[in-house]
Amino acid sequence: MGTHYKQLTHDERCDIAVLRRAGQSIRQIAAALDRAPSSISRELKRNGSRQAIGERRPAGSQPAGYRPAFAHQQARARRWSGSRLDRDPVLRASVLDRLSKGWSPAAVCGRLALEHRRPVIGCESIYRFIYAQLRRTKDGRWRHYLPQAKGRRGHRRPRSRSPALAIKHRLPIDHRPQEALDRCQAGHWEADFMLFSRPRQSILVLHERTSRFTAIVRTPNRRAQPTANTIAQFFALMPPQLRRSLTFDNGTEFAEHHQLHKSSDLQTFFCDPHSPWQKGGIENAIGRFRRLLPRTTDLKAVKPKDIARFIHAYNHTPRKCLDFHTPAEVFSKLLHFKRESTPSLRSG
Repeated sequence: MGTHYKQLTHDERCDIAVLRRAGQSIRQIAAALDRAPSSISRELKRNGSRQAIGERRPAGSQPAGYRPAFAHQQARARRWSGSRLDRDPVLRASVLDRLSKGWSPAAVCGRLALEHRRPVIGCESIYRFIYAQLRRTKDGRWRHYLPQAKGRRGHRRPRSRSPALAIKHRLPIDHRPQEALDRCQAGHWEADFMLFSRPRQSILVLHERTSRFTAIVRTPNRRAQPTANTIAQFFALMPPQLRRSLTFDNGTEFAEHHQLHKSSDLQTFFCDPHSPWQKGGIENAIGRFRRLLPRTTDLKAVKPKDIARFIHAYNHTPRKCLDFHTPAEVFSKLLHFKRESTPSLRSG
C-alpha cells in the first residue's frame, strides 16, 4: 500500500520558524509536529536560507532565517506551474490537431501513449484545458474541439422516443447469437438511418460490431423496399464470414428485412421497443458523424467525395475499445479483399 503525504500548512511553518529560532534540532522539530525528520529537513532546504539549515553565513552578508510566510508562498508557487498544454506548445499543437479531426480526448491520449510507449497526457487534462480556454477567452469555438461540442460539462436531457411498430417476421434481439453480443466473432452488423432536419433527407449507416468499421450509403428514400435492396447490394460485396447477422431498430423502413435472408444469407434481429441502446455501436457512430454532418446539413450540397472523406476519417480514428488501433486497421485483418476494393465500401 502507498503512503499519503500531507503538505505542510502555514501554521506548521510558523511552528518550524519558532522552534528553529529556539535552537531546536531537526529531529526535535519533527517530533513536536509529528512529522518525519526528512520532511522538516527538506522544507528548510527548499524554502529556507543557508542560515536556516545551520550553515555558516558568508562574511558581509545580511542575516536571514526561515520565514514562514515566504516559505509558504514558495511552496505554493512551486506546486503550480500552469496547465501542461499551456507550458508545452508542441504537445498543445499535436493535441489540438487531433481533436480538430474529430478524435475524442481519450483517443488522443491513448494514441499518444501507443506511439511514445508511455503515458503522455491524461484526457482530464485536455478537458480542463478546453473548458479553461472557454472561460478565459469567451470564445465559444473552443467547444468544437470536444466530441459533443458542449459549452459546459454535464448531462443533457434525453429526447423522447417514438413507439415501436409491429414488423412481420420480426425476431427480438434476445435470439441473436451470443458471439454477436460478445463481439468475439466478426460479421455481425448494425444498421440505422441518420436523419436530417430537411424533409426526405437521410443516409443509411452500417456498422460492424467487432472492428467498429462503418460504412455510409446514400439512399433515394427511406421506404422499405429500396432500403432492403440497398442493404442487399452492400452485403453482396462481403464474403460469407462477414455477413452473419444484422440488427435494426423498430422503424418501418426495415419492414422488408426478411428479403435479406435469401439474398445475403443474413439473420436479422430487432431491438426491444424503446431500447436503441441495444445497438450501441451504430448509435455511437452516428453521434460521431454528427460532428461533421450536423442535423441542419443540406445533403444536396454535400458531394459524394465529402461523404467518402468523412467516413474515411472515422474509420482511421483510433478507438480506446480497440487498444487505440483504428477500425480500418482491424477490419483490414478481417477482410481479405485487395486494397483497391475498399473505397467502394466507404463511398457506398
